[in-house]
Amino acid sequence: MTTTGTGTSRAGTLGRAALAGAGAGLAGVAAMTALEKIEQAVLGRPSSYVPARTLKAVTGGAPSDAEQPPAWNHAMHWGTGVLVGTLHGVWAALGMRGPRAYAAHTAVRLATDQTLENATGVGAPPHTWPWQEQVVDLLHKGVYSVVTGLVAERLVAPTLEVHRGRTSH
Repeated sequence: MTTTGTGTSRAGTLGRAALAGAGAGLAGVAAMTALEKIEQAVLGRPSSYVPARTLKAVTGGAPSDAEQPPAWNHAMHWGTGVLVGTLHGVWAALGMRGPRAYAAHTAVRLATDQTLENATGVGAPPHTWPWQEQVVDLLHKGVYSVVTGLVAERLVAPTLEVHRGRTSH
């Protein structure tokens, strides 16, 4: 068993960091959801039900484009936020923190959503969206990742940060 400098197992530390990251992901989703509601009120943009249809498709359903099940939407929205949040917790423990981690985490969140939406045939590739939709999605996911990162970094110390392997050879 590999231990950290504090005598705890590396796996245990990573597990606790992932759990803290899940909680941080909840905070990130809450911030993202609040921003979405404000943005929708200002711009008059309706809610998207692509997340709901994606979850239905992932679980074996064949949702139509007309379906708008709010419970499924919330389950996918919050579930994905918690799941991807675990990564930020692990990163925080490893010393992967700050603006670079937030940018990378935003890319992971966008890639997760797009992979699921496109693999299920529910969503279209982002480059086919109107540019305004692309900006809104990037902004929302960026807020999610920054808030998730800030909370994870507050909850998780960088106890597993190492400085080996800093060159490619």
